[in-house]
Amino acid sequence: MNHRDYMARALELAAQAEGEGDVPVGCVIVKDGQIVGEGRNRREERGDATAHAEMEAIRDACRRLGSWRLHGCTMYVTLEPCPMCAGGILNARVDEVRYGAKDDKAGACGSVLNLFEERFNHRPRLYRGPMETECEEILKSFFLNLR
Repeated sequence: MNHRDYMARALELAAQAEGEGDVPVGCVIVKDGQIVGEGRNRREERGDATAHAEMEAIRDACRRLGSWRLHGCTMYVTLEPCPMCAGGILNARVDEVRYGAKDDKAGACGSVLNLFEERFNHRPRLYRGPMETECEEILKSFFLNLR
């Protein structure tokens, strides 16, 4: 599998979130070519402000790998992580983050601020893409349909 395949899986999870009435964001975490964590937004479903796709994927990966340290892992997420999720990424020691759509209202990877440039004890590598257009489109469509 390649970067595009992993982001495509994250988009599938985003579509599942949308089907449940949540903002369509999906996330996978990959280690050694295998998906070790998956998550999707479940804030509406669970009534939980912290039920973001990234946090679910981090919890899933930690459980599967038997460690809170996600060294050697790459996160693929359809929307730029917010400050809470960026904090989770830092604390879990995720090595690399690849995100699709920018979040000009709450993005903590460069859009509003970049927590990964601060003086924390860990700094993941950060990339935009792949599949930025597809990630943006699913979000635009969701919010247009809400109106």
